Amino acid sequence: MRQRRHGFTLIELLIVVVIIGILAAIAVPKFQSTKGKAYVASMKSDLRNLAVAEEGYYYDHRIYSTILDSLSFSPSHGVILTIVQADSSGWSATSTHPNAYPHMCAVFYGSITPVAPATVDGEVACQ
Repeated sequence: MRQRRHGFTLIELLIVVVIIGILAAIAVPKFQSTKGKAYVASMKSDLRNLAVAEEGYYYDHRIYSTILDSLSFSPSHGVILTIVQADSSGWSATSTHPNAYPHMCAVFYGSITPVAPATVDGEVACQ
């Protein structure tokens, strides 16, 4: 009498590995775009929070600040905020994130020259 072996053949295991590889190749780019959207969302959020900090500073000093440290504001991890211009008539700023390249967000308030891509006073815009 011959004994019957239980288990998978090599071909069956290879087919399963190939199917898992195909599914992973489809799923990974979808997750990468989700991470990129999260970075852009944090850049927008930091610009909105910067607007609140600038208004608080203006209330106390009657001028907007170009120095982040004077605003008692720290951006999210990895977000680079740059206050382009600030005086008593308004301010403008940009935000970037190394992992969200080439996206950049900008905002301006008051009668300051807008920084691209911002075109509407007080509205955060991204490219």
